[in-house]
Amino acid sequence: MFAATAIDTSKKPAFYDELAVQLKALLEGEGDSIANAANTSALIYQMVPDLNWAGFYFLQSDEELVLGPFQGKPACVRIAVGKGVCGTAVDLGMSMLIKDVHDFPGHIACDADSRSELVVLLRDADGVFGVLDLDSPLPSRFDKEDQAGIEKLAAIYVAASSFED
Repeated sequence: MFAATAIDTSKKPAFYDELAVQLKALLEGEGDSIANAANTSALIYQMVPDLNWAGFYFLQSDEELVLGPFQGKPACVRIAVGKGVCGTAVDLGMSMLIKDVHDFPGHIACDADSRSELVVLLRDADGVFGVLDLDSPLPSRFDKEDQAGIEKLAAIYVAASSFED
């Protein structure tokens, strides 16, 4: 049985390094992408401070992301590529760190309490296939250290999961 252990959050790089160790242990031996997305979002939501949402959106087609496993309030189910922070990240092919979502043109407010957002791409050998999305009720909650740490966690998720139909 896996049990997350408390991590000192005062030094972000060390925090994300330890969280990566815990995520690898949690996903070890499991290849199912849905089960791994569920556990990844649960671990992130439990361990990363000041979140109100953590979850996945997967490309259903070249034009649309569809909600995957998540933790937090009910979410928008479908997001067009190029719309909102998640769709824009896919369209631009890059992670998005938004300090205040109210200043982001076209932000999709799935939860009115969200103030900042971090979206990182999920990539495999075939390219981008989704995003890992984190929301916080605090403005400027995320920084480049958070982005680097969450990108590392996303890579662990991708490496552990099988995406064959």
